[in-house]
Amino acid sequence: MLYHQPVYKEDGRMDGEACIRKAYDYILNADFEKAIYWFEQAIAAEPGNAGYCHRCAVSCARSGKWEKAKTYAARAVELEPNNEEYLYYWSTIEAKLSVMEADKRLNKQPPDLDGAVMLLKLASERDPISFEAWYMLALAYSEQGRLEEAAASAREALRLDYGHSAARRLFADLKRKLRQQAKNEQLGKGKR
Repeated sequence: MLYHQPVYKEDGRMDGEACIRKAYDYILNADFEKAIYWFEQAIAAEPGNAGYCHRCAVSCARSGKWEKAKTYAARAVELEPNNEEYLYYWSTIEAKLSVMEADKRLNKQPPDLDGAVMLLKLASERDPISFEAWYMLALAYSEQGRLEEAAASAREALRLDYGHSAARRLFADLKRKLRQQAKNEQLGKGKR
């Protein structure tokens, strides 16, 4: 049977549950493109099924299809606005998209530091356990000379991934700069 051949119930309607089973079969075989196809077939069969939308969003995110993941996650939340799992997942996808946009802004010449900081703060609020958001926020704050905020963000990134060597170096560098800044301020007060 071809992977794209639809599955129908006896009454002639497409069978959403059978499509979901096929999607999981493809996931087990690491064929995520076909799995997404079958999740979408399940959604077509039962457009009001929030669970199908959520599962499709998860598979899209795992495949790096972030905009598509966002669409399906938003649809799941629209269908079941009080489902905490769906709300959380939608929020983490939104955070990832904000991080990706911030990365683009940081890599522009010249970098758009203010725009990136705004997006990264939003990402860290939407997904408080996003190492990437906190680490990039620390870098952006550091570039702006906002050392205390940079150190706080780097500390949070390290709390999430203490073994990350670049984050450890950044935090150590920021602490050193803050100590030097405090020392310079003390020297400046003494000269008055």
